[in-house]
Amino acid sequence: MIFWKNWESKQLDLILLHLLLNVQVLLALKKLNGPLSKYFDQTLDDEFWGEKTWEKAESKIIKETVNTVINKSGIPADEIDCMFAGDLLNQCISSSFGLRELSIPFFGVFGACSTFVESLSLGAIAVEGFAENVLCATSSHFCSAEKQFRFPLELGNQRPPTSQWTVTGSGAAIVSKNGQGPYITHITPGKIVDMGIKDANNMGAAMAPAFADTLVAHFLDTGRNPSYYDAIISGDLGHIGKEIAIDIAKSQGYNIKSNYNDCGVLIFDKNAQDTHSGGSGCACCGTVFSGYFFKQLKDKKIKKILLIATGALMNSTSSQQGESIPGIAHAISIEL
Repeated sequence: MIFWKNWESKQLDLILLHLLLNVQVLLALKKLNGPLSKYFDQTLDDEFWGEKTWEKAESKIIKETVNTVINKSGIPADEIDCMFAGDLLNQCISSSFGLRELSIPFFGVFGACSTFVESLSLGAIAVEGFAENVLCATSSHFCSAEKQFRFPLELGNQRPPTSQWTVTGSGAAIVSKNGQGPYITHITPGKIVDMGIKDANNMGAAMAPAFADTLVAHFLDTGRNPSYYDAIISGDLGHIGKEIAIDIAKSQGYNIKSNYNDCGVLIFDKNAQDTHSGGSGCACCGTVFSGYFFKQLKDKKIKKILLIATGALMNSTSSQQGESIPGIAHAISIEL
């Protein structure tokens, strides 16, 4: 399904700030040398960032990200009509606690690792209707996510090669009615796709079918093909999920190999940083798109991008009860 084709009046105005901490606690100082580090506005080498807990640190990260994007946009906070934000923690406490002082109407959003694109999609819909400016934000933290979804770090569990490392960071955007672009031109919301994967250490395999489902839906609805875009980017399938996605898309008649990449692949140097299958988490898509691809758009190095963020709709309870991992993927087309 697609909303508002040729959405010329919606501007993806300012995606300006990213705070990227280290993702691996044991490699805290090395993370600053990641392949995309120069594209982030700020990097930190302390996963606590002066706070007593990882959860408090994550709230601080999204708070500082949002405050800075507001300052850099030049749009006063009282002229922002509402904000859509979410994270991975129970009841989205990073977003609600971190943004509680802003006095901006707040919609808490949960789409797992697809939250960034889900927020942008809902923000653009709001701008089409009642709003002039909408703030969209998300965050994740390696340590808090591991504690909630897998194992406490203190246990020192061995991670299999299929596992991914949750990106510790935050991305924020302001979607506005007025400006010079780039523009959100299409939205393709995703359906829940569950292929029966139960391994919480293989998120790429669980989410790749949802990515392919939304990708195909977008092409069928728009009449476009992969070559229309300069870049097709998935949120956080990692190395293993990326290859699965390419194979599924090809089986559906779409060859995306030449212009497709994944934020979870790009965020780390797999060999130098030993991140196994790559990055994941809400901030994976949020930081890589906002820190790298948005700058590519502004510099006109690319002019058309299809961003498809993927998420695993599970929690610790469902995993303990033997449930499979449903996947979701939401897509936005961003063009100059």
